[in-house]
Amino acid sequence: MTGVTKTGIEIDRTTEASPEVVFAALSDAASFASWFGGPDVEVPEDRLAFEAVEGGDWHATMVLPDGNTIDWRGSFVRVDAPSRFDFTLTDMPGSAAPEVLVTVAVYPADGGAALHMTQDTPDFPHEQKVATLDGWQVFLDEVLRIAEASGS
Repeated sequence: MTGVTKTGIEIDRTTEASPEVVFAALSDAASFASWFGGPDVEVPEDRLAFEAVEGGDWHATMVLPDGNTIDWRGSFVRVDAPSRFDFTLTDMPGSAAPEVLVTVAVYPADGGAALHMTQDTPDFPHEQKVATLDGWQVFLDEVLRIAEASGS
């Protein structure tokens, strides 16, 4: 299922790329800098700390097309290559705002891989859930583009 749920959003995708390649596209720092925010957003290397190690923290700055920035932070909850990648995130680092959980399961399917992603959206109004879903659709388009370009 892809859509808004009671507790958040979820997205299902498939690709011809292998689970190992999809997982690498999700969890590699250079790939993350390419997919996080989509093709029109820059995540400069000097404003990114992203080493996908369970229990570790990460942070990144998105530079939007208009020059504005969004700072992000989170932690790696579960890193189990090539099947599970769970992390938290917030776009309000330094505030009391809670980090939300993003879970990504990757598994073999039809000669490639299937991906199931969820994000908690506590207290998000419906419009914000829809916008979050739309944003993740763009992000995952980029993840799969990177994976498919890398080969199976």
